[in-house]
Amino acid sequence: MSGLSGAHIAVIGLGASGVAAARLALDKGGDVYVSDLCIEPKAAARRTDLRARGARVELGGHDIERLARSDMVVVSPGIPPHAPVLRALQDCGVGWISEPEFAFRFFSGPLVAVTGTNGKTTTTLLLGHLLEEAGLRVAVGGNVGGGLAPPASELALLQHPPDWYVLEISSFQLSGIETFSPQVGVLTNLSPDHLDWYPCLEAYYADKAKIFDNADDQSIWVLPAGDDSVGSLIGDAPGNRFYFGEFEESGSHAFLTDGILTLRAEDHLKPLLEAEELSLLGRHNIRNALAASLAAHLVGVQDESIMTGLRTATPLPHRLELVADRNGVIWVNDSKATNVAATRSALESLLLPTVLLLGGVDKGEDFRALVPPGANIRAILAYGAAGPRIVREVGKAVLVEGDLESVIQRAATLAEPGDLILLSPACSSFDMFDNYEERGRLFTALACGSV
Repeated sequence: MSGLSGAHIAVIGLGASGVAAARLALDKGGDVYVSDLCIEPKAAARRTDLRARGARVELGGHDIERLARSDMVVVSPGIPPHAPVLRALQDCGVGWISEPEFAFRFFSGPLVAVTGTNGKTTTTLLLGHLLEEAGLRVAVGGNVGGGLAPPASELALLQHPPDWYVLEISSFQLSGIETFSPQVGVLTNLSPDHLDWYPCLEAYYADKAKIFDNADDQSIWVLPAGDDSVGSLIGDAPGNRFYFGEFEESGSHAFLTDGILTLRAEDHLKPLLEAEELSLLGRHNIRNALAASLAAHLVGVQDESIMTGLRTATPLPHRLELVADRNGVIWVNDSKATNVAATRSALESLLLPTVLLLGGVDKGEDFRALVPPGANIRAILAYGAAGPRIVREVGKAVLVEGDLESVIQRAATLAEPGDLILLSPACSSFDMFDNYEERGRLFTALACGSV
């Protein structure tokens, strides 16, 4: 798509993705209308900026007739599929696309897309780092959030096209694709999530599967080894499949051998890095590193450059981030763990006796499978809106009333030297915080004694 001159483009949602899509549409010559139910000061400031650029912006509601008359409707990922505005458009027979789909139409280089239930952000940013270490020009973004990388539409505005685009893409964003087709697709893993958003697990998986919709024989897929649900998801989609996992399996291409991250290429093994040298905490981050390394290898990065990139990689905030070591107690911020699988993975990765902080707004998942067998648990403190249900479903869990600061104070009294205090909530943050980043920042400040 070369331009949008004269086209009427509607954007629903005035968050970061919506603003980026509106700016891209304006830059390409579109006549742009943006609407959002929000009327908060942040939204008002964004409205002012977009109006100055030539867009029409409405806060506090949506003009359904105007939306329906548009040539294209772009929906931000924060708009749920059951939102009244989308139902109204559906009743009018009007379809829509997601913001990454819109951006993709203006990309001018090859794309790696990373999706999955957990590990998407770490894998996306680590892959970007590996490509940059190899001297490639890389544009990283998408669903990353947290200020770590921009939305896809911002990448489409770059004056100089990169050698590779690398996008994290969520199930919500995949639900609105039509032409989106990565040269390389990475699927980190699959497990239940967002059951507060989707009517059933099958609907969530169906959106994930859309990453394969436009595959062809040249497509490259990086997939977790030995995962039957992934095999069912990809089905008979065309393309070349490459597999990663902790253990060497028949046909796998990236794995651990005697504690060393290793690549297999044409029956030759290439050791990359001792797992203990990786600066990212947790076994699941070994899998993320294997996925990123394999993807980098498949786009032509030399193995020696991958080795250097792995050594220089740094942990991401709010993802098993070691934030303090006080009085012999280690504090780890895993606020990004907003589902049961993420928290369970963290517990599987940690060996020290752990005081676990769980709570927030649950997503309709079963908490009974949260603590893996053999986990070294000192105590479990439940809090927030999901606290009472956590106590009913998780053995040893104790309810703590009050705010997160009260929970952390209680945790500090229970932890002994040599223990670890872990914020890995298995829930979203929206009962007490605007997002998981705000929750993680408060935990970190309290852990460091700066509050």
